[in-house]
Amino acid sequence: MALTLSLFPIVLLIYLMVKRNSMPSFIALPLIALLVYVLQLTYFGQDFMLINANVISGIIATQTPVTIIFGAILFNRMMEISGSTNVLRQWLSNINPNPIAQLMIIGWAFAFMIEGASGFGTPAAIAAPILVGLGFNPIKVAIFALVMNSVPVSFGAVGTPTWFGFAPLKLGEETLLQIGYQSAIIHFFAAFVIPLIALRFITNWTAIRNNIVFIYLSVLSCTIPYLLLAKVNYEFPSLVGGAIGLFISILLANKGIGLVKTSDNSEKSPLPFATIVKAMTPTMLLILILIVTRIHQLGIKALLNDATTWFNLSLGQFGQFEVSRALILSFKDILGQGVSDSYKTLYVPSLIPFIITVLISLVLFKVNKNNAKAIFSSTFQQTKKPFFALIGALIMVKLMLLGGENSMVQTIGRDFAAATGANWTYFSAYLGAIGAFFSGSNTVSNLTFGGIQYSIAQTTALSVPLVLALQSVGGAMGNMVCINNVIAVCSVLDVKNQEGAIIKKTVIPMLVYGVIAALVATLILS
Repeated sequence: MALTLSLFPIVLLIYLMVKRNSMPSFIALPLIALLVYVLQLTYFGQDFMLINANVISGIIATQTPVTIIFGAILFNRMMEISGSTNVLRQWLSNINPNPIAQLMIIGWAFAFMIEGASGFGTPAAIAAPILVGLGFNPIKVAIFALVMNSVPVSFGAVGTPTWFGFAPLKLGEETLLQIGYQSAIIHFFAAFVIPLIALRFITNWTAIRNNIVFIYLSVLSCTIPYLLLAKVNYEFPSLVGGAIGLFISILLANKGIGLVKTSDNSEKSPLPFATIVKAMTPTMLLILILIVTRIHQLGIKALLNDATTWFNLSLGQFGQFEVSRALILSFKDILGQGVSDSYKTLYVPSLIPFIITVLISLVLFKVNKNNAKAIFSSTFQQTKKPFFALIGALIMVKLMLLGGENSMVQTIGRDFAAATGANWTYFSAYLGAIGAFFSGSNTVSNLTFGGIQYSIAQTTALSVPLVLALQSVGGAMGNMVCINNVIAVCSVLDVKNQEGAIIKKTVIPMLVYGVIAALVATLILS
């Protein structure tokens, strides 16, 4: 009965969002959160105050994805108003007007690099609007961006899913390297298939077939250095692989290597180099800030995460409010239940780099006060509905994780594992995907299910690094169907009430990814 009631909210949510007259996420998710609230209070018998503490924790946690969405929308609005988007659009067309070249440069290589630097759904938020600006359909771009943003994710945000996601297991350095390398091998093979499926959502097979040489050269220019680096490091494969792949992809496209010639009726007027540099300055500044603040060896990352208390304030029975030196806003011991949550003001990719980059760019491009005000106003308007959707999603996640080993999420994972036994390698990645679907993060998926995967591997005498690699790959492929990411990309592109329709599409490559992971694990890595 516990398994049935644990699965019921998820099944109902999927039904509400994918049925013919689908319910918008900003209504469906709060309703499902309310259902989980009632189930926790009744059948699962959780303490009333503990449940409410987790609801408050979910509302606090919502500030992270919402402010990232706000920052991304603000940045893209500024790029449009300043004229930078038009210049970049023309520049990319001048490099090569072939749509496949543009899709692979921006949607694959560029997004690959951004994932390596930041994660947090930032790649789709930055790359998708550029593609829409190039004339691609917004809904198709949303699906394409979600599917493409999977291969680099296990090493996203400078390897956070690997080194931080498995931190509670206290694994040795050698084991972490094994996990990272085996994850990279699985992703490497998946990259021969997944980009093609992503492209098929936005263009036809004829175009894909005619440009297949360029597509695979672009894919391999990212994944070969990614795989080689993963052998010795689990922080930089996506960042370095993406940077190398972006450079090579632009070079190949400029020479027309592997691409069929595309008739372009628009007049090509060479752009002055200074104009291109100025238009690219906000994006380059964004990337530079992301890289500098994410590489912990530089020391800035530690400063932005400094949790040393600056001052604190007692909220009585509501708990304790604390501000750190790095402006981390923490709510501790909420309702006296030992539940805490926080918002990393300087580290969450919103104020830094998005808002700061926008403010600098407004001065650089001499945007007048009325236009600047319009940019901020329209961004606030566009963020409203995602805010309610994400509140529902985060409260649902917090409540489903409530109960430790007997939580709804752990119940699902344990029962699925018990049903498969020694054949777990065929299903391991899908558990990781379920974790990402719930939480919106490969890192959180690894934190949530890493212990279960580790226990299953030991119980069934399977390779621990391999099972954990499958978990990490699953968390990455789960990004395609993760509610938070779908809401984020739809919000940035201003696509309304299409979340369910998009998940119906992205679940197909996600399932294919799981099959590839299982085959590589059993045929090559076992």
